Amino acid sequence: MLRQPAFGNRLKKLRMAQGLSQTALAGEGMSTGYLSRLESGARQPTDRAVAYLADRLGLKAADFEEPVTGSLAHALTLASSTGSADAIGALRAALAAEGHESAVLRWQALWLLARAARLQGDHAAERADLGQLVALGDEVGLAELRVRGLTRLARCLRSLGEITPALDAAVAAHRLALGDDLGVEDRAAALLALVSVQAEAGQVPEARVHADELTALVEGRSDALWAEAMWTAAAVRVRQGDHTGAQHCLDQALERFSSQEDLVLWLRLRLAAGRLHLQKLPADPAQAQRCAEQAEAALAFVGTPALRQDLTALKADLAFATGRYDDARALLGGLAGDEPRMTYRDRVRLEILRQQLLILGGDASGVEGLRTLAQQAQADANIDLAAEIWRTLADALAPTRPAPPASPAPAPTPAPRTRHRPTHPTRHRHPAHPPAPRTSSRTPRPCTLAPTPSAPPPLRPFPPPLLRRWGRQPVRPGE
Repeated sequence: MLRQPAFGNRLKKLRMAQGLSQTALAGEGMSTGYLSRLESGARQPTDRAVAYLADRLGLKAADFEEPVTGSLAHALTLASSTGSADAIGALRAALAAEGHESAVLRWQALWLLARAARLQGDHAAERADLGQLVALGDEVGLAELRVRGLTRLARCLRSLGEITPALDAAVAAHRLALGDDLGVEDRAAALLALVSVQAEAGQVPEARVHADELTALVEGRSDALWAEAMWTAAAVRVRQGDHTGAQHCLDQALERFSSQEDLVLWLRLRLAAGRLHLQKLPADPAQAQRCAEQAEAALAFVGTPALRQDLTALKADLAFATGRYDDARALLGGLAGDEPRMTYRDRVRLEILRQQLLILGGDASGVEGLRTLAQQAQADANIDLAAEIWRTLADALAPTRPAPPASPAPAPTPAPRTRHRPTHPTRHRHPAHPPAPRTSSRTPRPCTLAPTPSAPPPLRPFPPPLLRRWGRQPVRPGE
């Protein structure tokens, strides 16, 4: 049976949630004064009054009972302050029971529930909450709520690999943020979503333009929004092949962003830096190992299934890069039995690594597996990921190039030949009659070495009579 004052409080809350005045709710079948006394708790409700009010509100009589979980506002306060699993569960139960609460309050509850699902890596549950969140934002009509809902929905859809609807949501959020001239936080959040989705869709030049706009917008800050902006800018540079620029952006975030601001983001930045150290040329496994160790130390405080799987995936990549293939297989085997909590892109990367290990083990099915992954990513409009898989497949199919032959030893340089001028006729004579010595009034010329090819012999000047004959030298008096 309904008791006061709980019934009165509940009645007033339900009336105000529908935007009705006491006169509008009372109608012709009940006086306004009686309704006022019911809401204040001065009168005990009768079954007839409860049935009439339920019909006017479009509810059931049971909806006037206070939910067992307590009020939505109370559950929202607990979930905001503690964030524990029990508080989140109580908030979800209160939201289901308080379907007629104000739209703004329900929006806040859905925002917290979506965030909790994201931290746990449950992107399917996050998408369901965000779908209701976007609808409530449209119902309320506040531009800020609409932009924030669309921004989070775009990032969630990107994590699920649904690039086309993610791009639509990100473009809509960015257009609303600019059109309504919202604050820096909302504009930067919309740009974050747009840049990440454009990069996944293969629109790298457009993503770079928006990434530069984003970093300029948050310049001078060092909070979580700035750190995410630098991380996003680094991701775009990686897709452009600019690993040096990407390393510079991430190094700034690693150095200036404090773990006291957001330990989860601090940890994810280390995981991203570790992957970058393995992607760049030449790879730096030592730095990647250092990033993995720092992330593992932080897991003791904010360990979630999604973060643990991300760290295990990084360790598997590190083992593969250093030639420890058995360790990589063991790490992947440990992940196979867990419910996947990673993003779509990270799950595909794990599958790429599995196929590479099959190929190294002589299993030809790994080639077909890579081809299937590439075709699926391309069908999902994930152009950047598809290109990465095709490159991996091309490297796997490339034949091993033989070592170039050793250069032959250089041929010995021949000794310079000596030009001899014969001092006797070349006619052969009998040995018994050697040629008589030749006498001449001219002084014999000494033998000279022939000039080397690098220094050609100097040209002898023409005698003056010849030059004069050709008209190249005037006749001198006396000649």
